[in-house]
Amino acid sequence: MSKRNFLVNALMKKCPRCQEGDLFIAPFNFSNPVHMPEHCPVCNQKFEPEPGFYYGSMFLSYIFSAFFFLGIIGLCLIVLKLSLNASMAILLLVAALTYFFFLRMSRSIWINLMVKYDPKAKDKKDVQSFGY
Repeated sequence: MSKRNFLVNALMKKCPRCQEGDLFIAPFNFSNPVHMPEHCPVCNQKFEPEPGFYYGSMFLSYIFSAFFFLGIIGLCLIVLKLSLNASMAILLLVAALTYFFFLRMSRSIWINLMVKYDPKAKDKKDVQSFGY
């Protein structure tokens, strides 16, 4: 299998090391929205290499959501000519609907930034904390 771009792989929410295993356990569960297996089922990559590993993903989530929400407010105020109160109500609705998407996506991007692709990962099956 050829290497995918890390951003495409992050959007697909696949393991960064083998690019085949799923990062999140399906089906989606509201009680535990970021439920991830301990290891990749394909290459055995650890999905939480150390305590607090996903702390940086909070910053990514904040950046992505802030710019997205700024665009929503701009669209409501400038293009649709809505009042500030109506724009904020729409923003709160959009924020509630996209919360889990940004949460999962930021985790996926974070691990895909930190762990590199290994084309022979399926064959090795050893536990890796990082793929450097």
